[in-house]
Amino acid sequence: MKLRILTHAERDLRGSLDYLWPQFMAHDQVVNTFWPRLYEFFPDFQFWVVDGRETVGYACTVPVRWDGLAEPRGIDWALSNGQSGEPTTLCAVVAGLQPDYRGKGISAVLLRRMTALATAHGFDAMIAPVRPTWKERYPLIPIESYVKWRREDSFHYDPWLRTHERIGGEVLDPAPRSMTITGSREEWEEWTELQFPEDGDYVVPGALATVRFEGGVGTYVEPNVWVRHPA
Repeated sequence: MKLRILTHAERDLRGSLDYLWPQFMAHDQVVNTFWPRLYEFFPDFQFWVVDGRETVGYACTVPVRWDGLAEPRGIDWALSNGQSGEPTTLCAVVAGLQPDYRGKGISAVLLRRMTALATAHGFDAMIAPVRPTWKERYPLIPIESYVKWRREDSFHYDPWLRTHERIGGEVLDPAPRSMTITGSREEWEEWTELQFPEDGDYVVPGALATVRFEGGVGTYVEPNVWVRHPA
């Protein structure tokens, strides 16, 4: 394994990596509207993880103007309201690796690289609305409760939040409405390969909370957790 981290400015590797998330995650309208601009306007802030000639992971960040408060809308805020005004802070919006490369310490390297990028650009911190890895195991538990779960060694129960903490990240408050994904019953059935025969709340694989159907329209509101890394 010979890994390198490249910026998008160094090499455009879009399309070289399979989609790493549940299919429904690709349908947040705020994210879809802004996402192409990340590579156009902020090429030095987007990373690719390469093993030889194979792209095995990526991470995306965006400069934001942050007042120190844990914004409830998380990613949606970072890609919309967070763009208003002179940026003060670097916000990490995603980091993903192919399954075979997880659990090997690469994620921590990416986090340190992003924090160093914040320092290099004179930002006050690197923040992230983190998608807790194990929250999908507990979709009925409110994020406000989950964020308080700790192990005996005082580190967080969730492994991704724990990785952030171990390299100096401070867990702040939840972002209970980090992403909002809405679709018709037919769209949700296509995205999940499940059926939703009547209105109500449904547990969907990969979702951190339930999907609620009303009038044949399903809405998923994804909760994340804000973490701050001092620059």
